[in-house]
Amino acid sequence: MVKQIFTHKIFLLLLLSLLLMVPVQSIMELNRERQAYRSQAIKQIMASTSGPQRLIGPVIVLPYTRELILTNGKDTRREVETRYRYLLPEQLTATANMEVTPRKLGIYQAQLYQANVTLTGQLPAIPDWQPPRDSIPGQPYLSLIVSDARGIIQIPTITFANELLTVTPGARLGNRSGVHVPLTTKQQQGGWFDIKISLQGMEKFTLIPVGRDSKLTLSGNWPHPNFLGDFLPTTRTVKDQGFNADWQTSWFATDMENQFPDMIQSASKHLPSFSVSLVQPVDHYQLNERAAKYALLFIGLTFISFFMFELLKGLRVHPIQYALVGMGLAIFYLVLLALTEHLGFGWAYLVAALASVLLNGFYLSHVLGGPKQGIGFAALLGLVYAILYSLLQVEEIALLLGAVLLFATLALIMMLTRKLDWYQVMDYNAPATTWAAPQSSTCDTNHQS
Repeated sequence: MVKQIFTHKIFLLLLLSLLLMVPVQSIMELNRERQAYRSQAIKQIMASTSGPQRLIGPVIVLPYTRELILTNGKDTRREVETRYRYLLPEQLTATANMEVTPRKLGIYQAQLYQANVTLTGQLPAIPDWQPPRDSIPGQPYLSLIVSDARGIIQIPTITFANELLTVTPGARLGNRSGVHVPLTTKQQQGGWFDIKISLQGMEKFTLIPVGRDSKLTLSGNWPHPNFLGDFLPTTRTVKDQGFNADWQTSWFATDMENQFPDMIQSASKHLPSFSVSLVQPVDHYQLNERAAKYALLFIGLTFISFFMFELLKGLRVHPIQYALVGMGLAIFYLVLLALTEHLGFGWAYLVAALASVLLNGFYLSHVLGGPKQGIGFAALLGLVYAILYSLLQVEEIALLLGAVLLFATLALIMMLTRKLDWYQVMDYNAPATTWAAPQSSTCDTNHQS
């Protein structure tokens, strides 16, 4: 009988642990839904303001057209094809200051910024060249591409060859947005330029280093920048008040002069860039998902602790009692997710863990036969919550800490059961004092009589 109880108990605990993963998986799906709601809220904010900004230029564009005669059977039609030649800056120096203002929609937040950008440098003179045969050259113009023209707060000022130019909307490079300036004969001789533009955007700012020698100095008041793109800053300083970063590169690294024509005409082509993303310091939903991934380990360690307590102390814990404690551990993840959206992950974790520890401690003080045992298990549960929080905070060594935790748990079980006679525990004819409930005094009296 003892062997059957022992075997059935192990089987039920394994089955119960797997069944408890069903609500945990549902909570993980809910977490992903909340992530989708946040992305949708950010898109709604972006739809009413402007999205991530990418700045390309300035470049001199030399357009030329030619007439094509296309024949399809008996049908003949004429089309005009426009092509471009590009002259990139000899030198490009950019300075930008970003003023970041968080914008909320409900409980969700996005980072909205205003960047005051100054571009200075030198553009080459337009060389004497002839377009391909049967082509007609057009008027050269200076083009500056802005990924989302809605973010141009005020009319940019462009000074080129010591003249203040009149800016015209549109980059005139396919369907790309931005501004352009037609160039007169004098300006076609090249010279120094100075461009000032104020941009509003969200989440990310990117500059394409089109100059033979390109530099960017960027500062902002956001204390959690994420430096992306193809080039990391040569120097950077990040403080609680904001950040400063400097980039520098050249055509030797980007091969921009040769690759720019193909890149600018094909949206699928990648342009080397300097980029910064204004990320949240902690992705609460990602931390919630990572926490839920440890649920099976967490529930398993708790059940193992109960089982060892049964085995060593001679108590009986019913599978329904295991199930109630397991459901309390599973609901922790739901409470954590709900509180995270309002309190942040750290405070939410503290409140949810404290609630779980108090609830299970109160319940187990009755299940295990006294407040002392309940407080002991509550302390153990609190320790496991603390270890789990540490695993979530140190992503780089989470695997190492998890492996150490499992090894320490196995070592503790082996130490506590090193003198236990498992054959006696599972023996049919062995005394059932370990598993059987204590006999009442009335039964003892009747037996003696």
